[in-house]
Amino acid sequence: QLQLVESGGGLVQPGGSLRLSCAASGFTLDDRDIGWFRQAPGKEREGVSCISSSGGRTSYANSVKGRFTISRDNAKNTIYLQMNSLKPEDTAVYYCAASISRGCLGTNFGSWGQGTQVTVSS
Repeated sequence: QLQLVESGGGLVQPGGSLRLSCAASGFTLDDRDIGWFRQAPGKEREGVSCISSSGGRTSYANSVKGRFTISRDNAKNTIYLQMNSLKPEDTAVYYCAASISRGCLGTNFGSWGQGTQVTVSS
């Protein structure tokens, strides 16, 4: 059984920081590329960041590049998203998901978690 659980969201002021965690169970995490996604109310879900199975390759949406950092600790079966310099437009529900095929270069992701709410507001 493949399962991912997100945590770490909350309410933060503009310019603040949060670290999201994605805990994996039911599969070997180092076999999978993992992506972070977000969805704001009334908007389409968008990709935020992705990390290769070994952690050696990362990618970011232009809107978060330089502010967010994705990392993973395969020994702990956990993926992280460090979010700095947060802006109100970062407000969304954040999800992690595992690549099913083609890794971070593809669009086929599954094992979606329940999501964690990030709200950036003064």
